[in-house]
Amino acid sequence: MQGILYEEPSIWQFFFVTCLLGGWAAWMTGKASAQTWRSFPQLFAYMLGLGIGIRFIHHALFNGTMFSLHYYIVDTIVLMILGFVGYQYTRTNQMVTQYNWLYERASLLSWKPKG
Repeated sequence: MQGILYEEPSIWQFFFVTCLLGGWAAWMTGKASAQTWRSFPQLFAYMLGLGIGIRFIHHALFNGTMFSLHYYIVDTIVLMILGFVGYQYTRTNQMVTQYNWLYERASLLSWKPKG
């Protein structure tokens, strides 16, 4: 997988920077976007910026390539997945808590009308 998903000599560096640090930041960005009733396109833009930040951390800490489109896309896709899941999880909690007379939880990431 080295060379396809990550450029570091160890996959643990990829997991630490992209999945752990970046994933936490993406989750919190998704949560904050949902709490302030922002839309998916705004969250998408935030994730693009966060992807640049994660590429910088790879570059600064592990001598990774800063301006690599391939690894930027890989990192940003991972961040988007975690950010959008955090957004949807928070939005579901908002809908079933604030509008409990209208909606009930259908799953961890969705709600349905009561009826």
